[in-house]
Amino acid sequence: MMKKVQLGSSDVYVHPIGLGTNAVGGHNLYPNLNEETGKELIRTAIESGIQLIDTALMYGPYRSEELIGEVVKDMGCRENVAIATKIGPKYVDQKMTMDNSPEFLRDEVDKALQRLQTDYIDLMYLHYPDEHTPKDEAVGVLKELKDAGKIRAIGVSNFSPEQLKEANKDGYVDVLQGQYNLLEREAEQIYFPYTREHNISFIPYFPLASGLLTGKYKRDDQFDDLRASMPHFQGEAFAKNLEKVEQIRQIAVAKNAEVAHIVLAWYLAQDGIDVIIPGAKRADQVKSNLQTLDVHLTPGEIQVINRLFS
Repeated sequence: MMKKVQLGSSDVYVHPIGLGTNAVGGHNLYPNLNEETGKELIRTAIESGIQLIDTALMYGPYRSEELIGEVVKDMGCRENVAIATKIGPKYVDQKMTMDNSPEFLRDEVDKALQRLQTDYIDLMYLHYPDEHTPKDEAVGVLKELKDAGKIRAIGVSNFSPEQLKEANKDGYVDVLQGQYNLLEREAEQIYFPYTREHNISFIPYFPLASGLLTGKYKRDDQFDDLRASMPHFQGEAFAKNLEKVEQIRQIAVAKNAEVAHIVLAWYLAQDGIDVIIPGAKRADQVKSNLQTLDVHLTPGEIQVINRLFS
């Protein structure tokens, strides 16, 4: 049985491995997504004991929320699932603008409830900061909605350290979701000290660096989706990253595990990370991610990986 962890100071408790769902209905992010495959992914996750399902208005846009809402309603399992979604950006004439205004936030929470076919959202994030709205004012709107029972926990994503501090001026922020993986570890210096001090759960996105840290790629692989513009997938950097991943494979083989399991287990061993939300495109990947919980890294192995990606 998976232990549960608390999200910030909220009353939301979830298992430490959730599911990132930008490949469920995220037609604007990945070409040729099959919606039935996406729905099966959600079903498998829930049946396997995963609780935190992480989505966003932006995935689709809107479609990911709709598909998740369909599956959860059909399965009749709402009380066993913690749904996290993210408000923003605003789409006007198919163009994105960032908007944290109180009117937009209130309106969008109601629309998200409709898309998800639920009367509450377990964790609601501000997906991106805008340039105009004071961050504590935006979070204050989410606090109103929390008091009204529409959301249970408050999160922010893609906020700078200064914006996070402004957003948390009244102590209402429960979760920060930010970019963090073995290849991008800046959060250890710029976020972790603050989030630990203020009891804010840090949830990393892109924990497997869009698949690069799974050990499944070869040097001559080509990409035609969002990975095509990522620095880690370019030229010599890509080759060097693959070499480091091969060294993790040695630990994985010794433990009869996969590279991804070792990487995810390393995150959960870090002070400051309680929950991870690896993505998946197939149901078998969801089940594989859960095998992370069977991996126990020694202090020596944790240090080896730490030095390798320092």
